[in-house]
Amino acid sequence: GVKWRPPGEQKHPKEASSSSLQCMHLAVVACGDRLEETLIMLKSAVLFSNRRLCFHIFAEDSLKPEFEKKLKEWPSSYTKKFESNIYPITFSVGNAQEWKKLFKPCAAQRLFLPVILKDVDSLLYVDTDVLFLRPIDDIWHLLREFNSTQLAAMAPEHEIPKIGWYSRFARHPYYGTTGVNSGVMLMNLTRIRSTQFKNSLIPGGLTWEEMLYPLYQKYKNYITWGDQDLLNIIFYFNPECLYVFPCQWNYRPDHCMYGSNCRGAEDEGVSILHGNRGVYHDDKQPTFKALYEVIRDFPFEDNLFQSLYYPLQSKFLDTVHTLCGRIPQVFLKQIEKTMKKVYENRVIVYLGANHRY
Repeated sequence: GVKWRPPGEQKHPKEASSSSLQCMHLAVVACGDRLEETLIMLKSAVLFSNRRLCFHIFAEDSLKPEFEKKLKEWPSSYTKKFESNIYPITFSVGNAQEWKKLFKPCAAQRLFLPVILKDVDSLLYVDTDVLFLRPIDDIWHLLREFNSTQLAAMAPEHEIPKIGWYSRFARHPYYGTTGVNSGVMLMNLTRIRSTQFKNSLIPGGLTWEEMLYPLYQKYKNYITWGDQDLLNIIFYFNPECLYVFPCQWNYRPDHCMYGSNCRGAEDEGVSILHGNRGVYHDDKQPTFKALYEVIRDFPFEDNLFQSLYYPLQSKFLDTVHTLCGRIPQVFLKQIEKTMKKVYENRVIVYLGANHRY
């Protein structure tokens, strides 16, 4: 995480003061029994990222001391790569109890991030059950690819309409042909705060905050997946506001449990793994569980190949009886590339910058 500078060279004053701009903002909402899962997600982020990270953790009051304690226990070579802020769960409009019960406990919190994090320009929101298999820097770069109207990015909910959930069952408007999945969502908060959104409530536009509660009131009897459905409704009416990124950035069991249907992951490997349906904690999808356990059990300071990659390969041998387990290269390709880079960077740093090899 430390830039190498020749001795005597001063930090650029601008660089020093704009630390929050320098930092990649990552937000997560953790309630109930999600402490461990959230920590493993943050660990995967820190293991592979290059630039400094700013964590925004929204947690129930009972979890706050636990988060603080656990993050402090990480070795200093990692704790200097991030700063963390922990916030209580709050909803700025409508009825807090109602928002809290929407879909999973506290999930609706993410809808209020643009309102709460007023000083943050852009951020990556992820569910607790997400794992990074490559540097966050790589998805962060997609912010630069937004055109002038785009203010958020998500992956499709499904690649194949005839087995997709929205295309078969949704009773409300949704984005595109299969809807979008909100478990990994890149947001330009500055743009979200300043946009008037088209909607089905009033002819003119509404701001993000004005729109949330009335939209929820209108559709609450038709939505199944809570905040994700609301986001689908919003982007149905404002499709020009959404940048759609490919499935390898939000790779879920649905992408392999009926046969492989994410081309991007076949070509490049999985970039971000999303173990929804609780697959890290049961035996239904052992490939997902294997990745989770290997990252969980990795001792921070160890060699990535010896203590992460090789154990992962051997765990994968036990999953070949499943459809997801038959395509191990999809899960391994990107993480192997990432580790090689991390390893090379460390070796070069250790050898000193003058004689690189």
